Amino acid sequence: MFHEVVEGGSEFAAVDADEPAAADLLDAFEAMVTEAAASVEVDRLVDEIGLTEADATAARDGGVGGMAVEDAAAVLAAADAARNADAMVAEVRDHLLMGMATAVLDVDAIAAKIDADLTGQEVQQALEGRAPMTLGQLAEILAVIERRKR
Repeated sequence: MFHEVVEGGSEFAAVDADEPAAADLLDAFEAMVTEAAASVEVDRLVDEIGLTEADATAARDGGVGGMAVEDAAAVLAAADAARNADAMVAEVRDHLLMGMATAVLDVDAIAAKIDADLTGQEVQQALEGRAPMTLGQLAEILAVIERRKR
């Protein structure tokens, strides 16, 4: 899923694994979601997934930075019946938490290194799924973790 763009397990792996930048990660996420959204009818994105029409259109047009990770995973799952949105989100969270352990990072250190205006507590809530996390925030957090792991 989204973390695979760094590990090379994705066709969208145009991200430098040694020095992943948040902008590059977000570009890869955008390519994934846009391609998936283009293969699904807008009505289905709205009716089955629950996206607003504006979000469905934005997903098809590449405006995914503010899209919630859960919504983006639902778009990917809608395009590929073999995928489960909840499982993809859980996998991303697990990857982030394991990466934090490997990189010896805590939520306050991540909050200090990202451009998103999040406190350490807000980062923790986003990682645990108690607060929404956008793809833009995911890109920033993942970039910090991956750079530190190297």
